[in-house]
Amino acid sequence: RPELTKMASPQIARINGPEAFLRAFPVSRETLDRLVTYAAMLKRWQKTINLVAPGTLNDVWHRHFADSAQIWALRPDEAKTWLDLGSGAGFPGLVLAIMAAEHGGTRHTLVESDNRKAAFLREAARETEVAVHILCTRIESSEIHAKVGEVNCVTARALAPLPRLAPLAAPYFASGTVGIFLKGRDVAAELEDAARTWEFQFELKPSVTDPEGRVLLLKALKV
Repeated sequence: RPELTKMASPQIARINGPEAFLRAFPVSRETLDRLVTYAAMLKRWQKTINLVAPGTLNDVWHRHFADSAQIWALRPDEAKTWLDLGSGAGFPGLVLAIMAAEHGGTRHTLVESDNRKAAFLREAARETEVAVHILCTRIESSEIHAKVGEVNCVTARALAPLPRLAPLAAPYFASGTVGIFLKGRDVAAELEDAARTWEFQFELKPSVTDPEGRVLLLKALKV
């Protein structure tokens, strides 16, 4: 069972808006403008669709944008194809697609089964002028694998414990694929449970936005 208590946690300062985000993450002004557009859309759509927990709506830049953005620095250099499972309001998948847009050469697929949330993602992608492929279907659907195939990176946040997440992600794993999953305080127990059924290599990184959070990097996933 992995030891978490000794991990240093390099917390960033509270990200309370666009300028604070820019100080923490080296993105272009164009990327920042896209995130500003995204944040405004979240507040508009939240009035009719429960996109995020209401208590986090005024803390979007830290709780959602920065939390998602920390994944970008952990990606493999060769990461070109991305798959985000259970995207919800776009975390982390749409944030990563926005960050990737200034570099070019990547393909991002977001899977979200809720029709209204998928509609929001499509409109957010349109307004931010980011190319993403949005599949409105259940993650278990065989059509996703047929359309997507194997990818370089699989991401998810707050989707399911690892024993349930592993079989959802496994069909998209090739030998060099990395799963990058935002996890909470129970990640050690999740790893222990998953290891009863699955073989994998893993690395844990401390979250920069949540003292109790961890970013799980999962490789060589197989039954």
